Amino acid sequence: MTPRLLERYRKEIIPAMMQTFQLKNKMSVPHLEKIVINMGVSEAVADIKTLEKAVEELGVIAGQKPIIRRAKKAISNFKTRKGLPVGCKVTLRRAKMYEFMDRLLNITLPRIRDFRGVSTEAFDGAGNYSLGLQEQNIFPEIEYDKISRQQGMDITFVIKNADSKEKAKELLKLFGMPFETGQ
Repeated sequence: MTPRLLERYRKEIIPAMMQTFQLKNKMSVPHLEKIVINMGVSEAVADIKTLEKAVEELGVIAGQKPIIRRAKKAISNFKTRKGLPVGCKVTLRRAKMYEFMDRLLNITLPRIRDFRGVSTEAFDGAGNYSLGLQEQNIFPEIEYDKISRQQGMDITFVIKNADSKEKAKELLKLFGMPFETGQ
């Protein structure tokens, strides 16, 4: 079964983007390539159980098993040595990516207390968008009673063929990304 956002992209967003930016070929329309979810777990240096719990929660949120990220070099101020586990990440593509984005935009973000929209300044030079969340309990998949500690995460939307910030912003806006008003 085709995800709802993918059908919307094919039927509504591609024609709208082609008209807005005067694109002649639908293959030149920006599209979502992947979504990367990253959790940095600094307490994993002292207690590996916190990392295991974060991996379990990220797996439930993403619907895919995360990989454990290790420190690339030793940093004495953070008490890390090269090769120590410091976080976990998941890369979502194809159907899982669109399903996660649908849940994020329609269920998770509206659950944030005093939510006024996401920042419009979080685009990089290539048109990718990064979003930071401070706690994992806003996801409906996570049971509040079983959380041992609050854990934030970074979500990066990698957009292909977006040669400018405006194209990437318009694509995400058409998907339903709630950007801050007044910007």
